[in-house]
Amino acid sequence: MSKIYITRKITDTAIKALKKAGHKVSMYPHSDRQIPRKELLKNIKGCDAVLTLLTEKVDAEFFKAAGKQLKVVANYAVGFDNIDLKAAKQYDVKIGNTPCEEVNEAVSEASMTMMLALATQIVNADAFTKAGKYKTWDPMIFTGPSLVGKTLGIIGAGRIGGGLAHRAKEGFGIKIVYNNPQRNPEFEKMYGAKFMTKEQLLKVSDFVSLHVPLLASTRHLISTKEFKLMKKTAYLINTARGPVVDEKALILALKRNQIAGAALDVYENEPALDADPSDNISLRDKDIINKLIMTPHTASATIEAREKMAQIASGNIINALKGKKMISEVV
Repeated sequence: MSKIYITRKITDTAIKALKKAGHKVSMYPHSDRQIPRKELLKNIKGCDAVLTLLTEKVDAEFFKAAGKQLKVVANYAVGFDNIDLKAAKQYDVKIGNTPCEEVNEAVSEASMTMMLALATQIVNADAFTKAGKYKTWDPMIFTGPSLVGKTLGIIGAGRIGGGLAHRAKEGFGIKIVYNNPQRNPEFEKMYGAKFMTKEQLLKVSDFVSLHVPLLASTRHLISTKEFKLMKKTAYLINTARGPVVDEKALILALKRNQIAGAALDVYENEPALDADPSDNISLRDKDIINKLIMTPHTASATIEAREKMAQIASGNIINALKGKKMISEVV
């Protein structure tokens, strides 16, 4: 019997699978808060496996606290920028993640929803109506652009970017342009997409949606220079990773009306909603708040995606403890 710790309350699917495999499972009992670092390091001591979230920093200190018997860390996420892969190799710990079509579909759907919400101003209109401000039909309020015939710039032509391109093109007749480290002929053929440099894409797009991993090369991929290139009527959507966008530059771009608005599901200093909480500059500034849609990192929050992620994460642990290849192995 192996000892397994889960760092946040998640769907019962993972717990049941791990217990059925004969393992002893314990878990931080809350889903709405991050486990304190001190408590995390104490609770993983002596564990053979740990199921983590993106909120947990998995580094040398983590591996040392767990002990030499630790064999696997299964990240309940597609991304793994919270994990020090060099340290994992040094401590000989296997790392798994949870990529799946269910997550791809969920994030594609969320990105499309954000495009629609930005264009229709449905969030502002909802708040206006609930506040009792609707007194008479007004033809001049909450007007926005039609999606039909517009240009969507997708940065990152992977499965999620492809899912968004499909929805945008087939559902609304939107023109697709894209940027990617390498040209993707299949992406171009399937969605009638045109490859462009990032600069070209920013100049022509009515909507720009980001679908790249967080790497040294993608940190602040969108910053002051990029906002200056965008149309004043354009919108930015980020369902990828917070630090891909320079939040201070975004705030200034919105204040200066360099772009029309943005939708964010991720933040530079998550869970803080501002890159530097000590600054006076904030995403919640009254001058820009109506130009923003903000959600709490829930782009992949479908029942199907969460269940599949739990199946993969628990399967990664079960396989690794048996000495077998994980379902999805990072290192």
